[in-house]
Amino acid sequence: MNLHKTLFLGLTFLSINTFAQVYSDKIVGKKNEALKDSLKTEEYPYSLPIWGKKVTKLGYDLPYSAGVSVNYFWQKSDLTINNLNVGFNNGNQFNLDQVVRFTDAYSNVSTVNIRPDIWLLPFLNVYGIFAQGKSSTAINAGIWVPDGQNNWTEVFNFGTKANFDVTSAGIGITPTIGIGGGWLALDMNMAWTDVSALDKPAFTFIFGPRFGKSFKFVKPERNIAVWVGAFRVQLKSETQGNLLLSDLFSLDGLQTKVDNGIAKVDEKQTSVNNWWDGLTPVQKANPVNAAKYAAANKALDTAGGFLANIDGALSTSGNSTVQYSLEKAPTDKWNFIIGSQFQYNKHIMFRAEYGFLGSREQFLAGIQYRFGL
Repeated sequence: MNLHKTLFLGLTFLSINTFAQVYSDKIVGKKNEALKDSLKTEEYPYSLPIWGKKVTKLGYDLPYSAGVSVNYFWQKSDLTINNLNVGFNNGNQFNLDQVVRFTDAYSNVSTVNIRPDIWLLPFLNVYGIFAQGKSSTAINAGIWVPDGQNNWTEVFNFGTKANFDVTSAGIGITPTIGIGGGWLALDMNMAWTDVSALDKPAFTFIFGPRFGKSFKFVKPERNIAVWVGAFRVQLKSETQGNLLLSDLFSLDGLQTKVDNGIAKVDEKQTSVNNWWDGLTPVQKANPVNAAKYAAANKALDTAGGFLANIDGALSTSGNSTVQYSLEKAPTDKWNFIIGSQFQYNKHIMFRAEYGFLGSREQFLAGIQYRFGL
């Protein structure tokens, strides 16, 4: 299992963004009296939604009860990684949180998803999600250690980038309400995303509230809608796995980097020891100095042990393995959404949406076809 594939999982799920702007609209206003009267007098011809006949008698204009949409989605998003533990050849694992610093952990994702849906109730849409996508993920990190004055220096760095395929499936619901062309939608879905190297699919929950307004054209059934909203992602963050040393590090020049790192750790250890030995007994008894000394030694022991284990693994690099576990989460759970949809008629709609703010950026474009059921 490849580390950049598992880190990617924290980002892939964000691609399941499938909200489609149709809703049951309460017809109001004197200029719409003719439409309102026709809804009350005409017999609703479809089986869905449940209570469809009753709500049309109350003056609600319903969308066609079934539909399918095809959407293209692109996203770039950052990850925050915590509780990173790494070991070699099934030996002891080192918790690297104190010494590792990630300079980059992000993914570019593009997917195509198909979304079949039905209106189960006049104000509740239920849908499925089927998505296929590609991603490129970049991760860069360094190992940092302190000296006696608590100045931190990078002693070792590594980076990785990969391209791979993913498949997702899920289900969702969208409660909505519309009055006079204004509407509120609360989109929610859960999805399972599979990467071939993973033992099991990973789970994500997405919530997307949106508020918008539809503006009619002169031609019947034709309108344009605009909306604003938000996008929140919650994902299962625990990941662990096992991989070859060559999957995590480029072996070209690695021995030299490890040797240099071990030498820098030894140099910083000498600096910490000299600082401590230069303190008076009273200064050593100061809890602040004692805590600083203990923390520096812990960081140096972790970095030194980590590098020494890489050094040992390199002697059998063809067979050496790396075991790891980590917790990951989106750097920002929320971002802002703006969007628009052009309804050519009640059968065909075209949609575009853009998300931004924080550490996530996304774009969606899609087409939807609706029919009675």
